[in-house]
This record gives sequence, structure tokens and C-alpha cells, in this order.
Amino acid sequence: MANKNLGISVEEALQKVTEIDKSGYHLNSVLALTENLEISRIPGLLSGVPILIKDNIEAIGLPATAGSLALSGREVVRDSTIAKRLRAAGATIIGSTNLSEWANIRSGKSTSGWSAVGGLTANPWKHERSAGGSSSGSGAAVAAGIVAMAVGSETDGSIVCPASLNGCVGIKPTVGSIPRDAMIPISSSQDTPGPMTQTVAQSALLLDVLTDKKEYTKSINEDYSIKIGFVTGWITKDDGTNQLLSDLISALSKANIYIAEISLPEPSEQDGQDEFKVLLHELNEDLARYLQQRPGDGVRNLQDVVDFNLNHKGSEMQHFGQEFFDLALELGGRNSIYHKLRASNLDWAKNKVLNPAFEKFDILIGATYGPSWVSNLGGGDDYSSASWISMAPAIAGTPIGCLPMGLVNGLPVGVGVVSRANQENLLISVMAKIEKTLGLGILRPTFTKS
Repeated sequence: MANKNLGISVEEALQKVTEIDKSGYHLNSVLALTENLEISRIPGLLSGVPILIKDNIEAIGLPATAGSLALSGREVVRDSTIAKRLRAAGATIIGSTNLSEWANIRSGKSTSGWSAVGGLTANPWKHERSAGGSSSGSGAAVAAGIVAMAVGSETDGSIVCPASLNGCVGIKPTVGSIPRDAMIPISSSQDTPGPMTQTVAQSALLLDVLTDKKEYTKSINEDYSIKIGFVTGWITKDDGTNQLLSDLISALSKANIYIAEISLPEPSEQDGQDEFKVLLHELNEDLARYLQQRPGDGVRNLQDVVDFNLNHKGSEMQHFGQEFFDLALELGGRNSIYHKLRASNLDWAKNKVLNPAFEKFDILIGATYGPSWVSNLGGGDDYSSASWISMAPAIAGTPIGCLPMGLVNGLPVGVGVVSRANQENLLISVMAKIEKTLGLGILRPTFTKS
């Protein structure tokens, strides 16, 4: 039996994988089902709950490929701490979700939701639309109702984006608050796993388990005295999305929640380039460290991955190349140039954006993305209607959450919520207040396939 508050049993979830994911609509959110699956009977916070985890996290019975054929077939012989905590809480890990291959760090033409192992994940609202990235499968599976809970991961936007585009809840917690052992990395300074769920309460519950703190569920009903800042630059180029945000701000104000505008310095093109290069410098070292520690034969560093892709062009490089990998090899690891870029990035994110804002406000909010764009294999993603809300929290390693704000042209859009480091309790409290104010309930996708 499933936890009565979550409503989906393991058997129901597996049936939905068959009916929604692998046939009929062909959502393609699940990359693999757990081999030799045994339903957990362990009592705990997640007793009877089916869980999906992103396929860059190791769990025995699942492939943990990051979507790359270079890791396909390399047996997983250990559970990550994430998997251990889920199992100890009584959850049944039924499978792993598809993702943007290597979490979208291989090429500027990478298409969110596509991997050589898992193919292309669709959006449960309109099949041709993007499920976002890189936690595409986690967001799509939750929004489609296959499971109520999944684990995603974020470096910059990889939980927030699919949460916004699919119409579910996602939280990227403080970097380091959830262990990252046995998780395929990009960047130790920015990577973190996080919950993706149908409701804020479910995200709080899953965060209780993943952090092993068991303190966030109680934040749902806490009546904190909070000042919210609406960052005027955190809007999209989509009028419908911006109107929903304006309506939300008005509704919060009418509910006697303090909210006021604040203007913050937008990132320059150089700030964006600096962040990107920092990630590549860290990828060079961090991926090699992971691959060398992972049991089994196969690729051991980034150069090996590049060579593998060149030797398997027909499958790995049919839609886009690996110019970002090539650049990472050229840049090297954490050298003097890296440290200069990282310091500049942190100065912008902390000293120019977040710290000044948090002197006046406890929480910051804004729009995340406009409605989902049409997937274009080999053409990259259309981020033209995205705000820059995730960038400063990504660089600083601080929390950001996203929850549905409504529909624009039949597609969901989200509101983003940002807090100081290690203040997920405030983040969750405000997300719950927004959820209650909007009164949308769990959004039900249209599964439009034309």
C-alpha cells in the first residue's frame, strides 16, 4: 500500500510506466526500471512510496549512465547515500529517469531531455514540447502522475527548468546539504540533488529524507514573519507569464503577506561566460575523480569520454557534437585562471546580488521560464523567454524552489522562490503560502499528441 498522503502505489506506478511512458503517449521519462525489483516493507516516512531517481545517481539495480553510452553496461555495485536514505525511509526505487545527456554540458546544441541511452523525453502537456533539462525525466514523470516524487539534480536550472515547464514542484537545496557520493558530477561548487514532486508538502517530506534532518515538513504550517522581495528583473519575455506573476504578487499582498519590489544588477555577458568556464574547469577534475572511483572497466576521465564519442559517432553524435568537452580539456582543471573566474563569479552573485537583497528581504521571488518551446533535436534549446533567477543562487550554492503559477496557452509556467543558504525552512514556508494562495491543486497534463 502507498502512503495515504501520496496516493500512488508501486503497482500503480509501474502500470503507468507501461501505459503512459512506454506506450500510448510515449512520454519516455523513465530510462530504466530497477532489476529484480522488490517492494519495500520497511516502515518509515516514505513507506510504500514508489520513487524515481535521475540516472546520474547510483542505486543497485539501475544503470547510472548520465544518459551516455560510455557508461552503459558498467554495472552499479553500490548504493549512493541518496539511495540508502530513500530505502531506509521505506521508499521503493522503481527506476531511473531520462535526462539531458551529461546534464547538458556537452554541447551548445544539446537538446534538453535527449540522451543516447534514453532517447528524447516528451512534455506531458504537449508531446512536441520540451520537458526542460537536465532533470527532464524526473519532472515529466512527476507531472504525468507516474510517481508523486522523484529525485533530480541541478547545477544551474536543472531542477527549476523542468519543474516550470512540466508543471510540478522542485527544490534545489543548499549545495552540500545532501550527500553527492556516487553521483555523476559536473561541478562540486554548484551540483546538488533535490526533490521534484506534485506538491510543496511532498517536496518538504522528500527533503526531510534526503537531508536526513526531518525538519522541513513542519515548516509548511509555520507562521514566520517574512518579508518577500519581488526582483523586478526576474521576469520573462512572455507577457502571459509576466501577467500571472503580477497577479500572484497582488494576491499575496491582499493576503497580508509583506511584498515589495527590488531592483538588482543583471548578469553581464562576461558573468555568464565566467560561470560557464568555471563549470568546465571543475568538470575536467570532478568527472575524472568520479570515474576513477567507480567500479568496473570503462572510461576513466573526460578525454576517454571524448574518445568514446568519436568512436561511436553514429549513436552518440547523431544530433550534436561535444565542443564543450573539447573546451574543458583545453581549459584544464582548477588552475590560476579558474580561481580568478570563480572569485569574480562569487563576487557578482553574493556581493552584488544576493547579500544586498537579503539585507532588506527574507525571500526573493520572480518568474522562471515562459511556456515550453518545441523540442529541436540538434538545434539546442530556446531559452529566450527565461529569466536569470537561477544564476546567482547556482553560483552561490544557495536554495531555489519552483512551483506552478498557472497555464499560458495551455502550458504550465512556474514562480521561483529564493532564500539564503541553509534556510530551506523559510523557502518551503513561502512556497506553501504561494501554493495555498494560488489554489491550483495538482495540475493535470493534457497529454496532447498531434
